Amino acid sequence: MKSKTIYKCLTILTIMGAGVFSCKKDLDISNPNVVPTENYFINTSELTAGTFAIYSAWHSVNLVGREWFFLHDLRSDDVVSGGSQLEAPRNQILIGVVDPANPVMNSVWNGLYVMIHRANTVTDAAPNVTDNPAERDKLVGEAKFARAWAYFELASMWGSVPVYTTTVKSPTDSHPRAKIEDVYAQIVKDLSEAASVLPGKSATDKGRATAAAAYALLGRVYMQSGDYQGAKDALLKIPTSGADGYSLTSRFLDNFEEETEFNNESIFEMVYSDKGDNGFNWGAVGDGVSAAQSTVRNQEYNPIAWRNLIPSDKVLNEFENTATGAAKTDPRYAYSFYQSGDTYNNGQSTLVETDQNGNSSTVNGKTLKVGFRKFQLIYKEDKAFASFHPGSNNQRLMRYAEVLINLAECENELGNIPAAVAYLNQVRARPSVAMPSYPTAQYPVSSKADVAKAIMHEKTAEMSNEEVRNIDILRWRRKGYFAVEPLSWYTAAKEYLPIPQAEVDNNPNL
Repeated sequence: MKSKTIYKCLTILTIMGAGVFSCKKDLDISNPNVVPTENYFINTSELTAGTFAIYSAWHSVNLVGREWFFLHDLRSDDVVSGGSQLEAPRNQILIGVVDPANPVMNSVWNGLYVMIHRANTVTDAAPNVTDNPAERDKLVGEAKFARAWAYFELASMWGSVPVYTTTVKSPTDSHPRAKIEDVYAQIVKDLSEAASVLPGKSATDKGRATAAAAYALLGRVYMQSGDYQGAKDALLKIPTSGADGYSLTSRFLDNFEEETEFNNESIFEMVYSDKGDNGFNWGAVGDGVSAAQSTVRNQEYNPIAWRNLIPSDKVLNEFENTATGAAKTDPRYAYSFYQSGDTYNNGQSTLVETDQNGNSSTVNGKTLKVGFRKFQLIYKEDKAFASFHPGSNNQRLMRYAEVLINLAECENELGNIPAAVAYLNQVRARPSVAMPSYPTAQYPVSSKADVAKAIMHEKTAEMSNEEVRNIDILRWRRKGYFAVEPLSWYTAAKEYLPIPQAEVDNNPNL
């Protein structure tokens, strides 16, 4: 690896004050502080370090640690502003006025391409690694899985984007936007190749990619591109028995609390750690081993902390309730949200209106303050932590309940209504939920349209505020499943985010 050309210049002053300026060029001088890539990534230990660097970018402030969940939620109808404390760039996304210089959007874009660059570094270097071929191939599988996840994020939020599968070495390597179908083709290729070499969960370190994670993501990708048979085939490859098998947890809250991470429902999660110093890496110290490894989600959405976003009235009133004619009130409402009067801190504290800053909600005609419960830590902590407490609760990115609901959607689109309903009823039968099976008085399931409505309802009840709703909206809108457009700001021109201005300025092919 070479540094930029170094110029050594000497100014010679004459007695008359006139200057004679001369320069000497020393070309191709190596930077002694940088290890050339051709001298590194030559064994599995070094390739492992490169792979771990992908995860490091993935869980950083630009992505899952902060800005990623904001961008997803702000583009959905799951949330509204918690109050005047919501920063202007976030509110702009929430109301659909997204400037190409928006820093939240730019952070996610940059974070995704950092992931891609690091993944490309691993796949480029892999042919030079020969000391442990099996381990090398698994590392390449992890890199391709991560690259596919990043490109799916880009394709589903920005549409057509530049695709890079090798490291960029000069400004002339910049690519134009690829056709959206070509972006999806690359994602499918990466995931298919990754699934063939990644291990099951019993044979890998916790938090690292598995074959099941690749198939779960592949199912999402096929569904978004309209290939429901391909999605079904991929999702059915996720094992449901044995050491590598997945199933629903009996207790719904096990999917969102710290003590029950890596449970039998969790397919892939982003790992966080709290050193007890309230540290959070805002990006100033990079993503090395000395950086804080916590997530700030517990701070941003915490009902008694910043409360920057709160659940929308629309999502709150989506849950079945006896007050609106349902046979049973869905317990997932209380598992997903805190509202005034609820207990927290292991039952020792009661949430009151004055503890919650900002806006109120209207639920079944009643006005009160409501906040998020998923991934928050106040279930075991008192309000003394609310001033500032980044947490270590892992972000579950994929879980088996979503697989079942996605299989229901696949079966419905393929004309298999009984199979679709059976998958939905598996989710509702979770012991801690135990909702009446479909059909119900409010949700008949005698037609494809009926089942589509039940699927959309069940996805909200099960997965609100889990950063899938905005992507689901895109897919369901195109299929005409919304009687009323869910996003008040939507126009065809705003379906995708704009390419960041800095990217346009730096990439002549854009």
